[in-house]
Amino acid sequence: MRRLDRYIVSTVASAIILVMIVVLSLDLVFGFVAEIEDIKGNYQVVDALIYIFMTLPRRIYDYLPLGAFMGCLIGLGALAKNSELTVIRAAGVSIFRIAWAAMKPTFIVVLMSLALGEFVAPLTEKIAQSQKALKRGAESGMVVGSGLWHKEGDSFVHINAVEPNGALYGVSINYYDDSQILQRSVFAKRAIYERQRWQLIDVEESRFAGEGVSIVKERVASWSTALTPELLNILVVKPDNLSISGLHKYVLYLSDLGLSSGIYELAFWKKTLQPFSTVALVFVAVSFVFGPMRSVAIGSRVFAGLLVGLSFKYVQDLLGPSSLVFGFEPVFASLTPSLICVVIGLYLSRRAG
Repeated sequence: MRRLDRYIVSTVASAIILVMIVVLSLDLVFGFVAEIEDIKGNYQVVDALIYIFMTLPRRIYDYLPLGAFMGCLIGLGALAKNSELTVIRAAGVSIFRIAWAAMKPTFIVVLMSLALGEFVAPLTEKIAQSQKALKRGAESGMVVGSGLWHKEGDSFVHINAVEPNGALYGVSINYYDDSQILQRSVFAKRAIYERQRWQLIDVEESRFAGEGVSIVKERVASWSTALTPELLNILVVKPDNLSISGLHKYVLYLSDLGLSSGIYELAFWKKTLQPFSTVALVFVAVSFVFGPMRSVAIGSRVFAGLLVGLSFKYVQDLLGPSSLVFGFEPVFASLTPSLICVVIGLYLSRRAG
């Protein structure tokens, strides 16, 4: 029995690795082509290649659920196509035992996904984004289409780049009155965090009074804000690419300020429930192989797998924004596609049994 388990595990694991190699290769090529459009200033082709390489952990994390699903579907499907599953079942091995063996590589994928998503991908993504912004001239002014925005009280802050050591580049702070009229605008080339306070360096402040504008330049100025280097390291990365702990901290921070945290709550639950989503998808793959796709060609199996994977993603992408618009809990938006997969898997499994 152990030999059969090892054989099923190795077959499914090999298929998962093959799927990941193919999907990642295509994604890296398309990512590099898209990055070519951002070449500007000191940001050249070599820098684009480095950026793509630095974002590889995030890309692996994004595709691991699809890789586990497609790998299980193709691996078990190959065994079914060659009548090996029929022989294994004739030897007295139950469907549950085969499914459990096929699930074992999935648990490794889940552990790898948790490690990448919590410790590796957020760090490399942050470094990649900050280095790209610096190469594109983060100190020269507001970089359109990049950087991060943050609202605090009556001010709106835009930061072009955040280095891992906490240094900021291209800090723009706009202050408004109660009537939403701009009162003053501050731009600093750099900012460093010293003694629990931010120090703005090379500051230019524009003050708007009546119909006149006065400009004041300072070498160093203090900036009072609740933002810390730790929070900024969270902000510089898109919500979907943050760690679970980082998302939790920022949700609490926004709640303390009385600001909406819906986008970050949605990303938090999506990442927290990803292990369950991965197992649910693999469960559907197993039920497919023992059910309606027991003897179809591998091309049809891949096509069906893509349809299921895309449907899962589209339902998830549709329910996520809907939870923000209609006000229902983000956890339900993240959990519903997985529950649908479980229901489909149970139905197909009962029919196969």
